Amino acid sequence: MKKKEFIVQDLLSKIYQEEFKDGKLPAQRTLAQKYQVSRFTIQQAIKSLEEIGIVRVVQGSGIFVHEKWVKNPLIFNSLTRTPYDRIESKMLTLEKRLASSEECQLFQLEVGEEIWSFSRIRLVNYKIEQLEKSLLPVKLFPKVTKEVVEHSIQRFVEREGYRISHYISNYTPVTLTKAQSEVLMVRRGTPAMQIKNRALLADGRIFEYSEITAIDYSVTYIRPFDRMIHQSRID
Repeated sequence: MKKKEFIVQDLLSKIYQEEFKDGKLPAQRTLAQKYQVSRFTIQQAIKSLEEIGIVRVVQGSGIFVHEKWVKNPLIFNSLTRTPYDRIESKMLTLEKRLASSEECQLFQLEVGEEIWSFSRIRLVNYKIEQLEKSLLPVKLFPKVTKEVVEHSIQRFVEREGYRISHYISNYTPVTLTKAQSEVLMVRRGTPAMQIKNRALLADGRIFEYSEITAIDYSVTYIRPFDRMIHQSRID
């Protein structure tokens, strides 16, 4: 693990253990001495914490913890921790076609209804990191364009008047096929993470199904211990 990532994980642990009095972290110089790294490394670690919303930096005053985030479960990965202005999407394909029987079942469509099918690559800091293939039902979204595909799908969905509820995600380690490696510009057989998402609206309908193949992928979960679930698994 890189020094910066170790410091991020260690500071997260200490923040959730409420080790910092008054919700204020030590000064960067103090942290650099503690972890025996340069102030630049500390600045990068603090920037990562700031980007995921755990701390805020007040010039001249210090580094402060966002209490409301600490009280909730936290999940972030190598893409969602990155500000939107450093993420870019490029469309590869976009088509409208008849939904298969499996897709009709997934989206609760009638036979003969259509879906949008698109693929895109996601770039972080100008580097290709993800290949995504997604489906959207035409009856919910009559018009999907290249501009929509190359920007935030979540923002598009809510601008269309819908309210997003939650995502159901499945993670599976994979190795890249020849076709995937060519798109992602890495060697065939490179380890990657396949992420399958079902995205739900507030009324329970699935509005998107996506399969994402991600390289250089990492994810961190911070969640409270659920004693009731733990006990039910024992009984």
